[in-house]
Amino acid sequence: MTENTGFASFALYNSLKLHFTSDSYDYFKYNGKTNVSQDSFLKRKDKYTFYKLSRKYQLEELRNFFVANFLEGDKWVGDMNTADGEQVYTKWQKTQQSLTYTFENDIIYLFDKYKPGEIFKTSGNYPNLLNELMENNIHIETLVYMNMIMGFLPVWKKEIDDDIIWPNWEIKLRKYQPFIFDENKIQKFEDILREKIKDAKTKN
Repeated sequence: MTENTGFASFALYNSLKLHFTSDSYDYFKYNGKTNVSQDSFLKRKDKYTFYKLSRKYQLEELRNFFVANFLEGDKWVGDMNTADGEQVYTKWQKTQQSLTYTFENDIIYLFDKYKPGEIFKTSGNYPNLLNELMENNIHIETLVYMNMIMGFLPVWKKEIDDDIIWPNWEIKLRKYQPFIFDENKIQKFEDILREKIKDAKTKN
């Protein structure tokens, strides 16, 4: 495993920040490489924060820490390296450890509230499914995996008439997908989704 250093932590932060905020940069396509330099790092006033993080986390774990925090918004590293940032990461870890349980419970919640066809209907400007995510009633992982199964994000991108809030959500959902992609889980979650749709139709 590559040793973590202050500069390596900074380079990782920079590449993930670009990934989640730029359409043109893809962390996986470029293998996390950007044009940052050791000199530019040493001139940063926040460089000691990266040194602290490098002592605290191995690179792979630090990547997860940054991803979890970037999902909460385009954060400065100093705001991540706080008790709140740690709490965000801990919550993210718990979700990953119980992803099947989380997905199934979110689907049950949705179909208790909506008929299967209604989750994609627009309520105001947004589909009900997106509203539920924006109101923190379901997890972002659930919507991302539902999109892997059903492929509705490109349709939403064409149909949602909002250029202020929706673009931030669209890029976040799209850019997060490769970090949690798991072919085995897709099949498992598709089976859960089919079963819950069938149950909901029977109930209704």
